[in-house]
Amino acid sequence: MRALNRKLLRDLSHMKGQAVAIAAVIGCGLAVFIGARTTLYSLKSARATYYDRSRFADVFTGLNRAPEAIARRAAEIPGVAAVDSRVVEGVTLDIPGLDEPAVGKLVSLPDRGEPNLNLPYLKSGRFPDPNRGGEVLAEEAFVSAHGFRPGDSFEAVLNGRLQTLTITGVGLSPEYLTTIQPGSLFPDDKRFGIFWMPRRQLASAFTMEGAFNDLTLSLMPGANEAEVIRRLDRLLAPHGGLGANGRDQHLSHRFISDELAQLRIMSLVPPSIFLGVAAFLLSVAIRRLLSLQREQIAALKAFGYANREIALHYAGYAIAIVALGTLLGFALGAFMGKSMTAMYAAFYRFPNAGYRPDFATFVLGAALSFAIGIAGVAAGVRQAVRIPPAEAMRPEPPPVYRPSLVERLGWHRWLAQAPRMILRELSRRPLKAALTAVGIAFSCAILVVGNFGKDAIDYLVAVQFGIQERQDATVTFHDARPVRALEDLRHLRGVTRAEPFRAVPVRVRNGQYSRQTAVRGLGPERDLYRLIDTRERVVDLPGAGVLLSAQLAKILHVDPGDTVEIEVLEGERPTRRVPVGALVEDFSGIAAYMDLAELNALMREGPSISGAYLAVTADKAGGVFRELKRAPAVAGVSLQKVAIEAFLDTFAENLLQMRLFNVAFACVIAFGVVYNSARVSLSERGRELATLRVIGFTRAETSAILLGELGFLTLVAIPLGFAIGYGLCRFIALAMETEMYRIPFRLDDSTFAFAAVTVIVAAIVSGLIVRRGIDRLDLVAVLKSRE
Repeated sequence: MRALNRKLLRDLSHMKGQAVAIAAVIGCGLAVFIGARTTLYSLKSARATYYDRSRFADVFTGLNRAPEAIARRAAEIPGVAAVDSRVVEGVTLDIPGLDEPAVGKLVSLPDRGEPNLNLPYLKSGRFPDPNRGGEVLAEEAFVSAHGFRPGDSFEAVLNGRLQTLTITGVGLSPEYLTTIQPGSLFPDDKRFGIFWMPRRQLASAFTMEGAFNDLTLSLMPGANEAEVIRRLDRLLAPHGGLGANGRDQHLSHRFISDELAQLRIMSLVPPSIFLGVAAFLLSVAIRRLLSLQREQIAALKAFGYANREIALHYAGYAIAIVALGTLLGFALGAFMGKSMTAMYAAFYRFPNAGYRPDFATFVLGAALSFAIGIAGVAAGVRQAVRIPPAEAMRPEPPPVYRPSLVERLGWHRWLAQAPRMILRELSRRPLKAALTAVGIAFSCAILVVGNFGKDAIDYLVAVQFGIQERQDATVTFHDARPVRALEDLRHLRGVTRAEPFRAVPVRVRNGQYSRQTAVRGLGPERDLYRLIDTRERVVDLPGAGVLLSAQLAKILHVDPGDTVEIEVLEGERPTRRVPVGALVEDFSGIAAYMDLAELNALMREGPSISGAYLAVTADKAGGVFRELKRAPAVAGVSLQKVAIEAFLDTFAENLLQMRLFNVAFACVIAFGVVYNSARVSLSERGRELATLRVIGFTRAETSAILLGELGFLTLVAIPLGFAIGYGLCRFIALAMETEMYRIPFRLDDSTFAFAAVTVIVAAIVSGLIVRRGIDRLDLVAVLKSRE
């Protein structure tokens, strides 16, 4: 082994505490990067494979009813590669043990062969036999939620007739990676399920023989999707077309795409902070090592070592530390990636969504780590090797001591000797003190970011489900009903309040910008479902005009006072320009709201409603839901408590798992920064501290000087960390905003308190470890003159 290599190993063993601390910071940053990126790669690969094998469609549309000849005409639209016409109907389910009615969506399967598009994936059992009545293929999520198996059966109301459905198999579909009930934004697998039934049976039950009400298309490479959709809408308009959408607007696809976009953000922001702090720590540690080894550098030059060899030798310290951190990051990143992939796969139910480690991600992560490590020490090494040997043999010029600002102001008279020495040291090396404080501040900021998700979720639940949506249940009818149906609901025992709504599918336009959504008409009494602005104030509906969610207004590029065009996609399909009255705040989806009477007038219909919001007493809720289950007009009942649970089980769970990793890694970086700073200060001031011991200072007094400096920098760093964390959380909230979901910007006092306490504890632990080094100072060795 070469002499320089032996020296490298010997020096690393002497600074092993610092080396491990820096390597841990690098490992944490790399772990977040690798974990998030490999999870992203695994999910995108699984999705792409699944879409390809299942022939997932590119364009989707629903309609009232059209003959099969229309599907053949749709296939003739330029750019269309394949067409699949289907019958799709919503049904009410009677599930044993479930008081409230569940809702199902029946999708037709060809009686012979397989669908042209959106092939179901059979996980177990068999496909339904067209010659056996009542057989269905059930989607896995619903089956798992109820513990069903092939051969089990339940009852459903098909077009007003009660029928027994038997599960023959369990399947998956790329259309329903997550199953979300119409009108809801979160999955509820117990109360909503997807089922596939032979086409002839389903068409017969709903009098759709020779017709279809759902159409999906795949496009040729290079096809103009917008033009295909325009022609398709024009073709289907006479048949009650509800407006076609591309894959990017498909609910299930958008759901997972938004998740992947958020995962991409999380793979970039925290690792950048971790690796940046690691570069700072490496720079400080190596610069101090070079300062202590000036005479050794001179001796190496005297023995004939070239500048290049000496530079590579000292760069080897960074390479060794980075290599250790990289190995740690590889192991933690793989574990993190496996855990996160399993979590996402369980929720989205891909057929083959195993963890797929991306070799390129590991290579890129390692390259970034080594590049940042070398960049962190390059300047210090370059400066050290350029020193002439004769100059390097002399000790560094002694620091210039001058009165500190506190002393010049005369405030030192009120300070003891130790605080004055601390302030003098900080004023003598302000850059080093500032960089140390910034490093500690970033550890504090990461702790703030780590808890941001929890604060945002708590606030979202409190506002969305406590202030805005206060109902216990939402009842939806199959079709629009006369307003007198509201009285039937109010007369149910246990219902204390019922407020109507009317939901109408529309396309909202402002020039070249448009979006398909639903306008919700609300009655004059709105205590259960209230609209609020960004300050949580209740917003009244205008007598004429429309309220838009802030996200929809952003998409359409409109402000209050502007006008938008509303094209109704059902009934007589009227089109009308209406003013935008105000913007309302919500955290999911896009929506528009109108006064109920105004919406009825727009539809050219009498007083009609699509459903109602109910307040129900807890002790009579079961009876109310059983009554609703027997009502043929009721299409579904969604429960507020269930919606909250579904949200916390899906969106919140994913965020909170990332929070767990971020908080754990932030604790590591907090300890690493504080410990490294303390060790560097000890090595820099060992001679000074030993001198104090010799002239009579006790161990406690000597430790107070060094640790007091560390404590002062920590206290200065915490408010700075709060500010940095605040800015990072604001950035993350904006960066992770999607059309489906918005994360509210909210930071509670407890988050700042947690961050401050964690940093202080890390400082105390680091101080106690360094205190042992102070106690063990070899006074004779330290006081030996360098000359």
